[in-house]
Amino acid sequence: MKAMVYRGPYKVRVEEKPDPRIEHPNDAIVRVELAAICGSDLHLYHGMIPDTRIGHTFGHEFIGRVEAVGSSVQTLKPGDRVMVPFNIFCGTCFFCARGLYSNCHNVNANATALGGIYGYSHTAGGFDGGQAEMVRVPFADVGPTIIPEWLSDDDALMLTDAFATGYFGAQLGDISEGDTVVVFGAGPVGLAAARSSWLMGAGRVIVIDHLDYRLAKAREFAFAETHNFAHHDDVVVLLKKLTGHLGADVAIDAVGAEADGNLTQHITSAKLKLQGGSPIALNWAIDGVRKGGNISVMGAYGPLFSAVKFGDALNKGLTLRMNQAPVKRQWPRLFEHIRAGLISPGDMITHRIPLDAIAEGYHMFSSKLDDCIKPVIVPGA
Repeated sequence: MKAMVYRGPYKVRVEEKPDPRIEHPNDAIVRVELAAICGSDLHLYHGMIPDTRIGHTFGHEFIGRVEAVGSSVQTLKPGDRVMVPFNIFCGTCFFCARGLYSNCHNVNANATALGGIYGYSHTAGGFDGGQAEMVRVPFADVGPTIIPEWLSDDDALMLTDAFATGYFGAQLGDISEGDTVVVFGAGPVGLAAARSSWLMGAGRVIVIDHLDYRLAKAREFAFAETHNFAHHDDVVVLLKKLTGHLGADVAIDAVGAEADGNLTQHITSAKLKLQGGSPIALNWAIDGVRKGGNISVMGAYGPLFSAVKFGDALNKGLTLRMNQAPVKRQWPRLFEHIRAGLISPGDMITHRIPLDAIAEGYHMFSSKLDDCIKPVIVPGA
């Protein structure tokens, strides 16, 4: 089969790989119909995630049709159209029993630190991802769900990570009626977090980014007030002025490891790899919320330490909550929001790229070209 393969930082290409096979009676093989490139895939592409091995296939957002199932699989059969959450989880361990699917203890040799994720290096279990014609799906009775007839492919794909993660970010913000919510980052997760904040009672939603085309999308998709931090000397002072000098009630970091806005942080993380990512957006969140405020972290960071202003968070009495989103736990409520016409996650998609052109897709997305917000890979194109 054809699959995207990693060949080193900034180097990906399509190669022929052996077809995936059933390795366990609970496995399924899914023929991929749509896959997405996630902003967190760029951390892999840029060489920032440890133990990203040559030949690995990325891709943790995908939908497709079941090609084959193992002898123990009960809920799926060949031909079923399925959406697959980016988390790989067993459904039975201590953490899965509590709905913490992203913290599953049985799918990663590094399970004390991280659960399993498709296509996200050997740090996350070493599972090949869905930017390919086919992919092996472990625990097929647990993770994948048959896509309802009424749900579009685009909406289903965006629920496998991006929109579900943004929704989870708003949940972790513990938004109260009328709260002012500031979202750092207008990529797909930030857009979803901003849109979801309204569903949870926000009275005002502010989105901060430095790319005007993404801020325009935040106004259109998430009905948010937007500000370009590059146009201001100090984004924290800006936020204080916008909020009566108290600060926002809730901040959501939807940027993560590769945040722009501070040269020193950028060099020590992206260039020198001395920390697990630039936490400038998180530090802005800490300084930009009011005392006693809430911070939700959805941006991805590497396993190394990061220079976070923890003392400021302590002295302000902030509540910080974070996790990889337990995607499948969000689906029942998101299905209802889609059926009610309250959200349309597929509207975040801006580009469709054949699998053979995936190198160009990564370059376009990484370099912020052609107003790209969410690129989707179409293996059959």
